[in-house]
Amino acid sequence: MSGDVRQFTVQPDDDGIRLDRWFKRHLPQVGFATVSRWARTGQVRVDGKRARPEDRLTAGQIVRVPPGGETARPQAKRRELTEDQRAQAEAMVIRKTPSALVLNKPPGLATQGGTGTHHHVDGLLDAFAGEGDPRPRLVHRLDKDTSGVLLVARTPGSAAFFSRRFSGRSAKKIYWALVIGVPEVADGTIDAPLAKQPGTGGEKMHVDMESGQPAKTRYRVVDRAGNRAAWVELQPLTGRTHQLRVHMAAIGHPIVGDGKYGGQDAFLTGSISRKMHLHARRLVIDSPDAGEGGTLDVTAELPEHFAASMEQLGFDPAGSEAVPEKAPPAPTREAKKQAAKAHAKQYRKARRGERRTRGAPASKKGKR
Repeated sequence: MSGDVRQFTVQPDDDGIRLDRWFKRHLPQVGFATVSRWARTGQVRVDGKRARPEDRLTAGQIVRVPPGGETARPQAKRRELTEDQRAQAEAMVIRKTPSALVLNKPPGLATQGGTGTHHHVDGLLDAFAGEGDPRPRLVHRLDKDTSGVLLVARTPGSAAFFSRRFSGRSAKKIYWALVIGVPEVADGTIDAPLAKQPGTGGEKMHVDMESGQPAKTRYRVVDRAGNRAAWVELQPLTGRTHQLRVHMAAIGHPIVGDGKYGGQDAFLTGSISRKMHLHARRLVIDSPDAGEGGTLDVTAELPEHFAASMEQLGFDPAGSEAVPEKAPPAPTREAKKQAAKAHAKQYRKARRGERRTRGAPASKKGKR
């Protein structure tokens, strides 16, 4: 237990945080009741003035903390990582900033643990925490079989900062995917509410126009391999589970390798990999780091199987980046009507296929 008055300077990472939350981040051994008592009796002060637990702090202020009030709590035990695990963690790093770690998650590696899942990104984050440093925190996730940009916050303050950007939809996420066939509309938006599919036993979503949650995806066809497949750029405008995968399957163009939503129709013949071809290519998000100029803009290289498929189908990865990032001109009313008709036609066609499959005898289903 400390017998001296302590003084702490509020860091930029904690700008705007409540005083009680500041204690929880930096002196978690001091309970809320103690903080309230100190505030009530004037023992805890900010810039020499009395403060309340709900007062907001500003970077540069001095927090005076009186002696005592500490109750020893066992520290969370850090996971012991092998040299191979540490090497795997470091190999994923694209960029490090004071507030963030940006990783290129490989396909097949889960973001978080779960039933039967013991090897995951979250379990490797101790590789980036030095003695006395806070443990990095996940602030969003990617599906196990989806590769690409994954942002990890290095401090509690940056975790709150980035989480607000993701929940507020100000973060721009660009995905690349290879899909079966070629969408009739080359550049459009899929607006189809999603809900959990009942009776599937597990995490599976479906389009539910009546009770689903709003879900929108912007897509653009970058290139095509005849009528066999297309390379598309996807931008989720909402963040529903499996959104990109369900939306592309719903318009009749499932992502290559996505058997969960596309069935056997999601695989190309020949030497094209049967792995999922969905990659979080780029992330643009506000950053609290002055050195980043207020914005973090990161691109992740394609995994080996995706790059090989691009080459076999004749797609040049430089083709997407050559397109300007500025928004396209607003479509005319007639263009909007034509796009809506085409989307409706694709969706009805996909739904007719579903109904025929459901209604077919088991013997016929097996022959498809």
